[in-house]
Amino acid sequence: MTTQKIVHLPTPAEVEQAKASGRTLSKYADADRVKLSLRGSNGETDELVLPGQVLQILLDVLSEISKGNAISLIPHHQEISTQEAANLLNVSRPFLVGLLEKDEIPFRKVGTHRRVLLTDVLAYRDSTKQQRTEALDELAALSQEMDMGY
Repeated sequence: MTTQKIVHLPTPAEVEQAKASGRTLSKYADADRVKLSLRGSNGETDELVLPGQVLQILLDVLSEISKGNAISLIPHHQEISTQEAANLLNVSRPFLVGLLEKDEIPFRKVGTHRRVLLTDVLAYRDSTKQQRTEALDELAALSQEMDMGY
């Protein structure tokens, strides 16, 4: 059973609020923790303390919203389906299943369904991105050595 996710693209007003909030909070980005005072539209106030890591996540969220992007938060220990993993890697599901069967990405079976850890999919994505970057750098260096540059 797949859960439907509703995508909310930020409105222009939310984009501007995110930009302003991000600028304000970024002053505290290096803090181990930060104390916030909150005031709701009903006049109620509260204070809370955020660990530095949570503040960084909040800054990342505000940064994406300020660019007009919708965002999702997924726990790294989350198991995802092969279709979700394929979508993250921008490949077909059959291609992803091939990667799983070649042990390039760890997985486990739940009944007849394969499940992969989000962290493993992200690690594979980062690894292939790094390999592509290194290969392109090598090609650029070879091109310069052979005086094939423009």
